[in-house]
Amino acid sequence: MRVVNATPANDSAAARSYDELVDTASSAPTEGWDFSFLAGRIGDSPLPWNYVELAQAAVTEARAVLDIDTGGGETLGEVLGGIPDSVASSRTVVATEPYPPNLPVAAERLGPLGVEVRAQIDILPVEDGFADLVLNRHGALDAAEVARVLRPGGRLVTQQIGPENDAELNAALSAPPPSGGTSAAALVENLQSVGLVVDEAQTATIEVTFGDIGAVVYQLRMVAWQIPDFDVRTYGGRLRTLDARIRRDGPLSVRSRRVLVCAHRP
Repeated sequence: MRVVNATPANDSAAARSYDELVDTASSAPTEGWDFSFLAGRIGDSPLPWNYVELAQAAVTEARAVLDIDTGGGETLGEVLGGIPDSVASSRTVVATEPYPPNLPVAAERLGPLGVEVRAQIDILPVEDGFADLVLNRHGALDAAEVARVLRPGGRLVTQQIGPENDAELNAALSAPPPSGGTSAAALVENLQSVGLVVDEAQTATIEVTFGDIGAVVYQLRMVAWQIPDFDVRTYGGRLRTLDARIRRDGPLSVRSRRVLVCAHRP
């Protein structure tokens, strides 16, 4: 189990009241896809692959890159930040984002890296055959659109959320089981149905621990589809019960499910 600064953060949280933890988590910014609020308050075990490293290797072989659902540009910024400037500057990179509040956040982060950020409504906002490489980490993935924008020989690298992700979190709050997520088999079938060739498909389940109730609240605000009707008033009694459980028994452990698929257009 890899837990960063868990003891100081948990000691600090234990000294703070339920109301203080929940109020702080409820007012913390949620723009972009930045989970730094949770630093030191959650722990996780590593995946058997490293998406950023895979994406970096793929970018070095591409002339035009499209990053789908970039959020605030956090992951794409990490990918490009690990590539020499001489390599990155010779590529055309476009990032798309459907959530309007994230657009200025992504533009501010990615603009200095030479990335153009475009709003996405329905279809991907690039022409047919635009990309040598499509990247997608935890974003919506329309297989037909990916096939449309890839050039012959172009590649897709995507990491998706698997089904029943973090289901223990729903159970701990007596919420309905999570919906959504995709299995490797379903994703492979979708990609093959539009003529893409799947080169690699992996699944993994990792353990994630939440050290305090504020971390739980912030996670559910960021990942709003986990419990769609979540708010701290509706779930107030259940949150207080979970807070007491964490203080008594230690961090809440959940299982996060991930899918990695790499494919290409022949």
